[in-house]
Amino acid sequence: MDSLLHDLPALTIRSIPVSDMDNNVYLLTAKESGAQLLIDAADNLPAIQQLLADGAADTSVAPRLALIATTHQHWDHVRALKELVEATGAPTAAGADDADALPVPVDRRLGHGDKVAVEGFELTAVHLRGHTPGSIAFVYQDPDGPAHIFSGDSLFPGGVGNTQKDPERFNQLLSDVTERLFGTYPDTAVVHPGHGKPTTLGTERPHLAEWRARGW
Repeated sequence: MDSLLHDLPALTIRSIPVSDMDNNVYLLTAKESGAQLLIDAADNLPAIQQLLADGAADTSVAPRLALIATTHQHWDHVRALKELVEATGAPTAAGADDADALPVPVDRRLGHGDKVAVEGFELTAVHLRGHTPGSIAFVYQDPDGPAHIFSGDSLFPGGVGNTQKDPERFNQLLSDVTERLFGTYPDTAVVHPGHGKPTTLGTERPHLAEWRARGW
């Protein structure tokens, strides 16, 4: 299966599913610099290493893993993180409120609005509270096209992430998603979730009131 999702002017976006939980691992490769940013080293180090190798074809220079970013602390999103750090020496980034729960030291603790840059592109960290205290969506704004939102487990096709039937956490998550994603980015923005298939904000926007009414 081809891992290439989007061939953009400055970078490529690749993705593979790993584990029986269908976790998505995303790789962004800067075409000019070869810098790679990986989102969620979820599981299966050999598959992730193959993804990195596939991404080498997306740049004319030697690729290097410049950063490993984690959307949130849940175990199914970090099972290969320690191994990948040990194998590559790449620095790590995660939400400040989830960082201490990760299996590796976090080099960059992110807050809402922080910029995460590697040579050739940058992402914006969007703090979405509720699924976990420190969940982060990473947003790449393509100058020539739609934004790409790597939403972790905070936003999926058909609803927000699991908040364990806690009304306070649900309301916090839906409010953050409504304000910080739907209120900030246009309908064309592509959502790349932590599991399953992508969607767009335009596809999901008509259902926000329905999600709030149903409570999950």
